[in-house]
Amino acid sequence: MKLTIPDYIQAIEPYLPGKPLEALEREYGISDSIKLASNENPLGPSPKALAAIRQSLSTLHRYPDGAGHRLTRKIADANGVSPVNVVIGNGSDDIIALLVRALVRPGDRVVVPRPSFLMYDITATAAGALVDDVPLKAMTMDLDAMARRVTADTRLVFVCNPNNPTGTVVTQKDFDRFMARLPDDLVVVVDEAYIEFARSADGLKTGKSSDLDRPLVTLRTFSKAYGLAGLRMGYGIMPAALAEVLNRVRQPFNVNAMAQAAAAAALDDRAFLQETVDMVHRGLNELYRALDRLGLTYFKTEANFFLIDVGQPADTVFENMLRQGVIVRSMCAYGYPTYIRINVGLEAENRRFIRALKTALH
Repeated sequence: MKLTIPDYIQAIEPYLPGKPLEALEREYGISDSIKLASNENPLGPSPKALAAIRQSLSTLHRYPDGAGHRLTRKIADANGVSPVNVVIGNGSDDIIALLVRALVRPGDRVVVPRPSFLMYDITATAAGALVDDVPLKAMTMDLDAMARRVTADTRLVFVCNPNNPTGTVVTQKDFDRFMARLPDDLVVVVDEAYIEFARSADGLKTGKSSDLDRPLVTLRTFSKAYGLAGLRMGYGIMPAALAEVLNRVRQPFNVNAMAQAAAAAALDDRAFLQETVDMVHRGLNELYRALDRLGLTYFKTEANFFLIDVGQPADTVFENMLRQGVIVRSMCAYGYPTYIRINVGLEAENRRFIRALKTALH
């Protein structure tokens, strides 16, 4: 079959998610494996979310609420904004796609940090935009360099905070200075997929009513701290005028009924969210101590994942650990050839990871 595909589409390197546990176990002939590669919540979803899912099953023959009225109201109340400032999506990357679809034309420019979440590049490139990648500085987004890359043709700027894969944050002070250097009509997108785990006292956190005076978009997700990755549920907080534009191009039923019910219930379960955050912080402290004993370099994080320099080819360590039933993420594709990334697991999983890492390194 001969297809005419635009060059900018042909140039896209596909996003490669980690393989599911079942597929890896079949491929490698292993069992009882643990996955610490996708920054998921090892506790699973909130019991309240699971109960809401079960309750929603009897109405699956009905279309979901296309506007997500109940969920949108809960999200707005939780963040101190109005429902007109909230757009729900099939994961926060759905909101990224809506922003690009609504605002970016072929030949426009989009500024992104690198390395960071790959869907910024992929989505912008798929729209025919020119992507200006700005390298990190000391593992953190270089906001000064990003501001210098903005031109009259720039339509979007992406800031990932905490940044994936480095787990670093920018400060509120640095972000305010950055915003002051940008045109007032330039849309800035702050991706806060991991913000629930951040511990830094001076770290940036957006999504407040005071952030709605200019085109600033905050992205959040239920995939990480809330443990609903399999349902694909995210949202954006933004000025009402921009939300109205995104709702014009949004698919009418982009968030399914189970996801809406589970997310609404998860927001109500503050105790479970706190349990998750506490577990992650305890796990990070335990893992840091174990890596100190091994003499390895690692990079402290404001997220539920972090980078470890294993001092040898990361792909080799990844394969060695996989054969022990421990799935981590090699960072070769992100430009860190000797680094792996892991997320915090349950206490027993963290200890198993350390044992497997010792074996893999020696």
